[in-house]
Amino acid sequence: MPQIGLVSAVNLRVQGSSAYLWSSRSSSLGTESRDGCLQRNSLCFAGSESMGHKLKIRTTRRLVKDLGPLKVVCIDYPRPELDNTVNYLEAAFLSSTFRASPRPTKPLEIVIAGAGLGGLSTAKYLADAGHKPILLEARDVLGGKVAAWKDDDGDWYETGLHIFFGAYPNIQNLFGELGINDRLQWKEHSMIFAMPSKPGEFSRFDFSEALPAPLNGILAILKNNEMLTWPEKVKFAIGLLPAMLGGQSYVEAQDGISVKDWMRKQGVPDRVTDEVFIAMSKALNFINPDELSMQCILIALNRFLQEKHGSKMAFLDGNPPERLCMPIVEHIESKGGQVRLNSRIKKIELNEDGSVKSFILSDGSAIEGDAFVFAAPVDIFKLLLPEDWKEIPYFQKLEKLVGVPVINVHIWFDRKLKNTYDHLLFSRSSLLSVYADMSVTCKEYYNPNQSMLELVFAPAEEWISRSDSEIIDATMKELATLFPDEISADQSKAKILKYHVVRTPRSVYKTVPGCEPCRPLQRSPIEGFYLAGDYTKQKYLASMEGAVLSGKLCAQAIVQDYELLVGRSQKKLSEASVV
Repeated sequence: MPQIGLVSAVNLRVQGSSAYLWSSRSSSLGTESRDGCLQRNSLCFAGSESMGHKLKIRTTRRLVKDLGPLKVVCIDYPRPELDNTVNYLEAAFLSSTFRASPRPTKPLEIVIAGAGLGGLSTAKYLADAGHKPILLEARDVLGGKVAAWKDDDGDWYETGLHIFFGAYPNIQNLFGELGINDRLQWKEHSMIFAMPSKPGEFSRFDFSEALPAPLNGILAILKNNEMLTWPEKVKFAIGLLPAMLGGQSYVEAQDGISVKDWMRKQGVPDRVTDEVFIAMSKALNFINPDELSMQCILIALNRFLQEKHGSKMAFLDGNPPERLCMPIVEHIESKGGQVRLNSRIKKIELNEDGSVKSFILSDGSAIEGDAFVFAAPVDIFKLLLPEDWKEIPYFQKLEKLVGVPVINVHIWFDRKLKNTYDHLLFSRSSLLSVYADMSVTCKEYYNPNQSMLELVFAPAEEWISRSDSEIIDATMKELATLFPDEISADQSKAKILKYHVVRTPRSVYKTVPGCEPCRPLQRSPIEGFYLAGDYTKQKYLASMEGAVLSGKLCAQAIVQDYELLVGRSQKKLSEASVV
């Protein structure tokens, strides 16, 4: 049975004769009368094909008086059937190779820099293979790009708005391996876009549960008549045919062209790019389609169109450091590995032959090991790159990989906003990418009386150095369009109780045309030194899925190099004994 958990709730106070709840079918949560009205103190949800249901509020048929405060609890959708998909099975097999590998006679001590998802994944799978990872994190918080902090009021604020897709097979396997599948809150299979030309309104792409891929995606596009006209849909479909027929080789060959240029080359009208792909580009890489490599879009579209549940989304049920990262840490430590916070690397110290001798920390201590992994962002690695390595082509290529700036905004309001969904929303605004009312979508952040909007402010290059107040003022102007009846820029309507602005000057690498050849393999040309992170070579680009897969590939390379690494360690010991 799929696990279903409490997601969210809203308090509705019906004053006089203002509203009532109704359902298109009976529900076990409430009793429906013959005229469609709910009896007092019962709950009901609009019917759908699965256990997830939308709450509907209707005001036109009949008025109900004397209803007191009512708490409506929404139910998560079941976990989709992912376990038999080709990509999931492929990821599961890779995971199993670590558990099934022969136990090493001498476990390797592998020093890993960076406790983001790439470093945590590397350490987890090395521990599964019987080795002893030593994971070093510069800050006092786990997660890297999924880090979060608790403020003085006990509220969490995060580095980014993180969505877990059905098309993330390595992430989904990781949750299963840790026994935390129930921590993902699955939403209805839809993509919901704001309509800038119609303030306060939304347009939806709803994916049928009854159809396989790609038919469910095609039907979702065909049924949406608000964003694209029929001629535009036809031209868009014809333009995508080469990508759908050409497979992975075609997708990789599109790295050298931007989304905007590719669309024009395929005869797709600019309005399609404006209506759909500005929002999609900003959601995938925080930049606009005139900068983003088309390869990035095609990889996402291939996953979404080829896998029935590929575009289905889930939210984590709480803050990422505790709800996702800590279970990985506990797993690592249960197998003899170590995770150390506040361990910032100041220098990569080399041996005479150019290999790594140790990681020197900011407190002056040296951490030695049998192998070394750098799993921090590429921009940090370039700052610490040893002088002796800078002329090596493998490292020279990294110069083109540059993190993109992004800002994550959290705003707590004095009331519950109504014009929102229990879902991720594409704002389609010039300044904002995606947003969600986390007081509805996330169990830990649930609040029945006040909304907390989490918003991705992108592109952020021109804003990253501006003050918090300037960023909040600009955000409120955008929100006034999304919530015209509830929010105004001057706060004459909903008022801000507090806010947090989280800047990441260098986030995921900027996926501009020509980057793909610069992405390094996890095994470097330096014996005993490896890289992990979403910028390294793997098929999911800059994403949580990419970071986890990079860690698995890094761990796989180290396990494959076991004999070499043991030989190096023995040689090092013998040389030390002679001295």
